[in-house]
Amino acid sequence: MSQKPTSTPENKVQFVFGKSNYQFLVISIAIVIIGFALMTGDKDIYDFRKTVLAPIVVLAGFALGFYAILKKSTPKSH
Repeated sequence: MSQKPTSTPENKVQFVFGKSNYQFLVISIAIVIIGFALMTGDKDIYDFRKTVLAPIVVLAGFALGFYAILKKSTPKSH
C-alpha cells in the first residue's frame, strides 16, 4: 500500500506570482475600471474625456496588467 503524504510545515503553498505581481494586477484592474467609468455619460459623445482620455487610461491599465504578468518575481530566501 502506498502512504498518503502528510502535511508538514515544510509543504507551503506556492503561488504563481509574487506579492508585488498581485498588487500590480489589482492596481491595473482599478485603472481599467476608472477608464471605463470615464467613458460613461450621455451628454456629448465627442467629448475629449470620452474619445481621448478614457481610452488612454484603459490602455495604460492593460499595459500595467501585462507588466504585472511578465514581471519576474523575486524568490524569498529562507
